[in-house]
Amino acid sequence: MAPNAFSAIPFVYRLFFLYVEPVSAIVGAFYAGIKPTEYLAYLASSAAGAKLAQTPSTPTLISLYQLSNLYLLFALNEHLVLSSTPSLRTWRTLLFGLLIADFGHLASMVPLAQEKGFAEVFAYFWRWNAMEWGSVGFVYAGASMRTSFLLGVGLRGSEGSTKTD
Repeated sequence: MAPNAFSAIPFVYRLFFLYVEPVSAIVGAFYAGIKPTEYLAYLASSAAGAKLAQTPSTPTLISLYQLSNLYLLFALNEHLVLSSTPSLRTWRTLLFGLLIADFGHLASMVPLAQEKGFAEVFAYFWRWNAMEWGSVGFVYAGASMRTSFLLGVGLRGSEGSTKTD
């Protein structure tokens, strides 16, 4: 691969998709798998829910360990696949799949929104806790970056196409 093979992909996209987002996913994997009670406490919308989070059931722990594994898979796939090629076709394909997953991730927050209110979870960012910032705010950022990339924002040529396709 030529030294500047990735020059068709702007630095901000490379920084976010190759490093910032995978590291964020690894942090999620760490909390879900290594600190599951803290992970659950962040999701709790009440003191009673936070207390329940201190003694998660076996099925809950298994679910969190599986979630942790999926966060790790997400981080590795994104970093390893995208860092292995400057092909915009490959980048677009992977990022499209991740954009679909962003909507699924946001949908997974609906039960919390039903408890706290939809605006509380999806709009009132100044009231968010760390989990809401990660599960909503950061997902908004990732989805915005993916949408921008897929629309060709900042990419060379018409509609973001270059010779690296």
